[in-house]
Amino acid sequence: MKIGSIELGQRPVMLAPMEDVTDPSFRLICREMGAKMVYTEFVSAEALIRNINSTTRKLQINEAERPVAIQIYGRDVDAMIEAAKMVEDAKPELIDINFGCPVKKVAGKGAGAGMLRDIPKLLHITREVVKAVKLPVTVKTRLGWDCENKIICDLGPMLQDCGISALTVHGRTRSQMYIGEADWTLIGKLKEDPRMTIPIIGNGDITSAQKAADYFGRYGVDGIMVGRGAIGAPWIFREIDQYLTTGEITPLNDTEKMNILRRQIQESIDRIDEYRGILHIRRHLAATPLLKGIPNFKETRIRMLRADTLDELSKILDEIEEKYLNTQI
Repeated sequence: MKIGSIELGQRPVMLAPMEDVTDPSFRLICREMGAKMVYTEFVSAEALIRNINSTTRKLQINEAERPVAIQIYGRDVDAMIEAAKMVEDAKPELIDINFGCPVKKVAGKGAGAGMLRDIPKLLHITREVVKAVKLPVTVKTRLGWDCENKIICDLGPMLQDCGISALTVHGRTRSQMYIGEADWTLIGKLKEDPRMTIPIIGNGDITSAQKAADYFGRYGVDGIMVGRGAIGAPWIFREIDQYLTTGEITPLNDTEKMNILRRQIQESIDRIDEYRGILHIRRHLAATPLLKGIPNFKETRIRMLRADTLDELSKILDEIEEKYLNTQI
């Protein structure tokens, strides 16, 4: 699969953009684990052009994580154009436009998936951003606003006509948020449309190597994007890559996986500070499949997620590793 001049190989699997998740450390780990491209947390166009520090920091790229995409969102045409130019100066491989975020504070204000209720404006923003920059521009969106308005098969060709270089589709509507199972049937139908010449990337509910391989075969997509399935489990990219290549998986052992989580904790602290760095990483600790299914684990899990110093958290992880890992999981 190729986006602009960026060659990603056959059946590439990428890390989806996720707010408060895809920080530089996590992106780099996912690249090391086999993700073919990674995406930043989404960047507010309005905040970027106002030079809000917490937003401009999201433009920082580690050379080792390339190829990397920076994703922007907003509802104002001029702000999106200016933000795209600022993003281009940060020198990512491509710029992605978010027309898919379903959360109320974004979609409810007409940005993200909220744009699915104003298709003329969505297309206008896309055309103007494409014209404003030299980098490839891509779009990530959903099937439609709600189940009565699944418009992606009509919208895809229109977005392509705006000049985008690839289209990622999450297999849910905005009204579904993240509830229920992602429906890839319309993603597959869009890929089969003879009018579509740009890469189509599928997204939603990829939680295992076997499912990734199945969906590549079943829906014919050019690439797959993994989001929540990577939280607390960046090794999913290694497993998918192995399975797509050989049909088998040689999984990391529990100690190796725990070491990856410990690295995330330390790098989160180094990037922010001890207290906020641990708060930031709790989402990964809560979601990691490494600790799923441990019997009588509830009390230890609560202590782990309440720990607010590195020393306290490290001692709990040592206890978990000694008592549970490599034996009962």
